[in-house]
Amino acid sequence: MKLKLGFGLMMYFLMGNSMFSQSIATDSLDIKIGQMLMLGIGDDTEISPDNKILADIKAQKLGGVLLYEKNISKTNSVTILKKLVTSLKQEATLPLLVSIDEEGGKVNRLKQKYGFPKTVSAKYLGEVNDIDSTKYYSDIVAHNLLDLGINVNYAPVLDVDNEDNPPIGKNHRAFSKDPKEIIKHARQVVKSHRYFNVKTVVKHFPGHGNSRQDSHYNVTDVSKYWQQQEVFPYIKLLYEGNVDAIMTAHIVNDQLDDSKLPATLSKKIMTDYLRGDLGFDGVIFSDDMQMKAIADQFGFEKSIEMAILAGVDVLMFSNHIPMKGRGMILPKDIIDIVKKMIVDGKISEKRIDESYQRILKFKSNL
Repeated sequence: MKLKLGFGLMMYFLMGNSMFSQSIATDSLDIKIGQMLMLGIGDDTEISPDNKILADIKAQKLGGVLLYEKNISKTNSVTILKKLVTSLKQEATLPLLVSIDEEGGKVNRLKQKYGFPKTVSAKYLGEVNDIDSTKYYSDIVAHNLLDLGINVNYAPVLDVDNEDNPPIGKNHRAFSKDPKEIIKHARQVVKSHRYFNVKTVVKHFPGHGNSRQDSHYNVTDVSKYWQQQEVFPYIKLLYEGNVDAIMTAHIVNDQLDDSKLPATLSKKIMTDYLRGDLGFDGVIFSDDMQMKAIADQFGFEKSIEMAILAGVDVLMFSNHIPMKGRGMILPKDIIDIVKKMIVDGKISEKRIDESYQRILKFKSNL
């Protein structure tokens, strides 16, 4: 696979932060906004030369792609998936983020039936409670991603375990009820991925584990159930330097924002609390902006505006959940909307530059 670096990123490697800052000032607004986007590629298992997503990657107007099980061929799965990833990455000037939800257990796109290694759930690892077992399975996952060319995994889950929770607890996605145990196992998952040069995105901030509803389908209010200890894993792992990036939760929590905005759209939670109080200056990924807790309640354009103003750096559109009146989301759909917001004074170009700088730093060692 050929390696191509954009001028700004190449100069950053060669000459340090001053030249890096200059590239941020000179790169086009389309490129900056495009690098803030993470999109699903539809149902494709192979990419044709005239593919619209591929054209946007070539033009630097898409920073990353998201893979699902539907992007895995039912036959010759490993070889064809490698070819798919390579065909996407080799057209990128700036390094392309190729991402996946590969937590293990039920949230597992790379299944054994396609020829991939066996995985286990976070709950299983928490119950076994042996760090060597956690390392063993985390190494397998991370090495498999490296072999495929996938460089971002939306894992580990830092949510507390609650068996009444529809999206997390009932699907065995959490390590434990005890934040100390979550920290122990999550730390190892991050270390395993770092060893194989795969970025991790811990989730779902500021805590989804005690919710009683699933934000894929409904507005989810955790205000009555959320406990302060749910952010302890983030605080501890941040202090240790074991956080590459953080994903938001589409949950309402009036203990942190009395306006009752979902965390993804809340400046109080994302900027004032996560960046200000907790000191995180890395990349914040949104959870899927097509989930109904966001898309049905706030609409396409307004939710984009609110997420950016809240402090989100990477906006995820999975192209996996249908939206009313919209087909497949393409980068141009969002770039044009954000550029108009800048012209109208709703979003500043400085705010876009802040996210762009974080994203380039995130990509700098891929």
